[in-house]
Amino acid sequence: MSASPPDFDAAHFRTALGRFATGVTVVTASDLDGTPLGLTVSSFNSVSLSPPLVLWSLSASSGSREAFMRCERYVINVLAADQLALAERFARGSVPERYAGMRDVRAPGGTRMLDEHCAAWFECYNRSRYEEGDHIIMIGEVEHCGHSGALPLVYHAGGFDLTPAASAVERE
Repeated sequence: MSASPPDFDAAHFRTALGRFATGVTVVTASDLDGTPLGLTVSSFNSVSLSPPLVLWSLSASSGSREAFMRCERYVINVLAADQLALAERFARGSVPERYAGMRDVRAPGGTRMLDEHCAAWFECYNRSRYEEGDHIIMIGEVEHCGHSGALPLVYHAGGFDLTPAASAVERE
């Protein structure tokens, strides 16, 4: 037996998915030649406590696709409520522009990470990759992690409207 065809279009589906509030992350790494990688991702989830596994989804059309498919490790940086500018910075422009003026900070295992104060971070071994639909599901085995008391940046219905600090930044 197979799935029935959907009774909705992509726009309707995206709107329905947008009703689920999610945190915002920036995934950072280096390509095999040391070139920095990084992009904003809102599809992040826990998978397992033992072993410690997390997942995130990468668009199959991403310009960083091949680099993330072959990198050995990456850091998932969970943005704090006051880091809206970082979310926007890593969602647009070229990778060199995203890192312009930032310090080269490394997680304990040597993987590139943000130098900003994040709500949490997870340094992961790039364990598994699954191509499904128009995305690649990336499974990371967490080797190191940390967290702060900062509130997370929240994304909902196509915007950052549920985070008090983000709303204040947007009004400025």
